[in-house]
Amino acid sequence: MTTTAPPVQKAIRWILVLQVGVAILMFSTDLLGRLPSILSPSKAPTFDRPTAPGDQTRRYAPRRITTGPDTSPLPRRLVFDREGDVLTLTGAIEQGDAARFDEELNRVGTIETIRLMSPGGSVLDALDIGRRLRDERLSTEMTADGVCLSACPYILAAGTERRVHISASVGVHQHYFGESTVLPAFTAVEDIQRGQGEVMRYLDEMGVDPLVMQHALVTPPDEIYILTPNELETYGLATEIGDR
Repeated sequence: MTTTAPPVQKAIRWILVLQVGVAILMFSTDLLGRLPSILSPSKAPTFDRPTAPGDQTRRYAPRRITTGPDTSPLPRRLVFDREGDVLTLTGAIEQGDAARFDEELNRVGTIETIRLMSPGGSVLDALDIGRRLRDERLSTEMTADGVCLSACPYILAAGTERRVHISASVGVHQHYFGESTVLPAFTAVEDIQRGQGEVMRYLDEMGVDPLVMQHALVTPPDEIYILTPNELETYGLATEIGDR
């Protein structure tokens, strides 16, 4: 005698099969997205090699970027440190850091300058931090050997004055927008185009030439294009380049 599974059990079984299928599809999609960099990793020089005009593309591995005489790795999310009227933002920009930045500004009171040391991270959080920074009419700065890469230059762009030490590194490249999900290709392209459009509008609002994005759009995510001092001034990302 053959027994038939109750409808509820069948439904649960199909839900489990569907969940496993979706998990496999998400893993495969993520793997395929990373496959080009796995099979053909960047052959650009490492980030610690000095750049020169025409030789400005470097390998980008944010967790390997270090700072200070002891070459300590940068924090994996923003750390805030106030010294006088300067608030230093150090580390990667993670989702939720814009809200944390708002809370920090409300807590510390009067600040005049935001100092940056970041390998980048969440573009949307960087834009939100930049907008709050501009609303407060704050300046931005980078000190000797500082780094501001990937999404970080959008925070730099928001300063009413933007001071960059000549030995600091400001770099741009292609970004991912949104979360890793199983989406049709055309939807993913729409997300990227929408994100790039928002970035360009933002730069224009901040008084920075959106043409700086021409370097970002041709530089893959596993590489970074380091802007020269002349480019920083030409595009308006820096209002002052100095050696102290």
